[in-house]
Formats: sequence, C-alpha cells, structure tokens
Amino acid sequence: MRIGIDIGGTKTDAVIVDDSLVVRQHLRRPTGRGNVAVVDGAERIVRDLLDGVGATTGEVEQIGVGIPGVVDELTGRVRHAVNIGVAELELAAILGARLSIPVVVGNDVNAAALGASHLLDLHVPTAFLNLGTGLAAGLVVDGRVWRGARGGAGEIGHIPVDPSGALCPCGQRGCLETMASGSALARLWPTDAALPAVDLFERAEAGQQNAVAVRETVVTGVASAVRVLLLSTDVETVIIGGGLSNLGERLMRPLRETFERWGRTSPFLDSLDLSSRVRLLPPESPAAALGAALLDLRPLASAI
Repeated sequence: MRIGIDIGGTKTDAVIVDDSLVVRQHLRRPTGRGNVAVVDGAERIVRDLLDGVGATTGEVEQIGVGIPGVVDELTGRVRHAVNIGVAELELAAILGARLSIPVVVGNDVNAAALGASHLLDLHVPTAFLNLGTGLAAGLVVDGRVWRGARGGAGEIGHIPVDPSGALCPCGQRGCLETMASGSALARLWPTDAALPAVDLFERAEAGQQNAVAVRETVVTGVASAVRVLLLSTDVETVIIGGGLSNLGERLMRPLRETFERWGRTSPFLDSLDLSSRVRLLPPESPAAALGAALLDLRPLASAI
C-alpha cells in the first residue's frame, strides 16, 4: 500500500491506497502550525489510516507528502511554507525515521495534478490549474509530473499580463495571480461574507455593477491562465481546481463566454477549441492526497 498526505494551510487530507490504486480510507484533519505540529500531525494521520484499515507500517511501500513552500524534492526539505509556519523542515528525513517508511515530498500543486489526472482517468497530457490563495499549475505527461529543468514548470501565476497592474508578492506588476486567485479576489472584493467568491458572483448575477466589473477581471484572469497553458504546453486538458473551482457553473459559464468572445475576433484562438478542453475537478475530491500517494520523484524521461 501507499499513503498520500496533502498538507494545506488549514487542513490536511490523507489517503491510503492499495496496489490497485483504490482508496481504502480518506481522512481529514486540521493542519497545525510550526515544524513540530506539522510533523506530529502527519505522523498521527498516518497511524490513524493504518488503524482504520487494520494494517501495519511494514505493509506500506511509501508515504508521499504534498506541501506548499519551496520543496527540495531530492532531499525532502521544505522551506518558506509560510502559511503553515514552517521556515525550514527536513520533513522526509524526520517523518521517515519516526515511521520507518520511505517518505517523498513534493510540491502540493504537482501532487494535485497527478491525482486529478488519475481521478478523471485521463491518459493525455494534462494541466491542473490551481485557483487557491495563489495561482499555479501542475503538468502531467505520460502519467508523470513534468517539473521542468529547475522545478519551475507551471508557475504561470507570475507571468505579467498588465504592466500597470497590482504589485505581486513576487515583485512584478500585473501577474496573473493578481487577477485570478483567492488573494486577488480578497483585494478586489473586500467583504465580511463567509464565502467572498460566492458573494461576488451572486451580486454580479443580480446586476450590481461593481461586482460585474470585478467578476470580469477574475474570469478574464482565469481564461488568460488557461490560454497561457494551452499555448505554451499544448496539453489536451486543463483541470481547474482549488478554492475558486467550488463556484462550479458560476465560474464555468462566464469562462466559456469569454472563450467564445475571443474566438469571434481570433480565428486562431477559435481553432484551439478552448471551452472543450477545460474541466472542473469534482468538489471534495482528494486529488492532492491521492497524487501525493502516487508521487515518483525519479527524473521524467520524456519531454514536452
């Protein structure tokens, strides 16, 4: 069996899969802050998974962990995972020693890309567009994550599209992430609503003019991110996931309308058939945890 753990800013998802890659159990726990809490939480959820299926550590081939921050995938060291209070952590070494199981650690979006591709049973080059606090993509080619020469493949959130736009945390202006992400929405649509994205889209649907304008910015940003992925990688399918994907058809309908509008003025873009190549990740799918269980950090032999 394999275990996959997705350590997020607020929650940790974990699955245990058998040798047919069938999920035997799925658990979710709050994520603690700081090195000790993160490692303790990961160990605890592994032991809970094993207890749940009546297995021992000796029956587990590998634990994979998907985590935000800067990940050295060769050593399993994590740095600058600010959302979970980790400055630097030798996660693979410490967790592996505690459980006596090999541990591999990878970027959380790459893990989600792998898991989403498997969940949707896709056997074509695929991109996973994560619309979370930030914006980034993971690429899957021939069933394996494509990381690029230095691990930066898919970091499209930091492609500038508006030189006079908002300042991005990366130091550039007008990056895609400043238009289409949870942090962008919070900046563009300050509200006390429990679900800011839902509040924005509901008000836009009701005809509130400032909401319509902000929704147009967000949707154009998402559409631009899809366009960048398809033009730069020519993947067959882009799967949209992350918090904003929970908008469902509220997001997909204006997104398709944007693609159609672009196609009316650009025969080239029309020929790419953008709408048919975009899918939503089903809500509550444990894609990132499943992808972590499938992580294989050997170099990818094929190239895009």
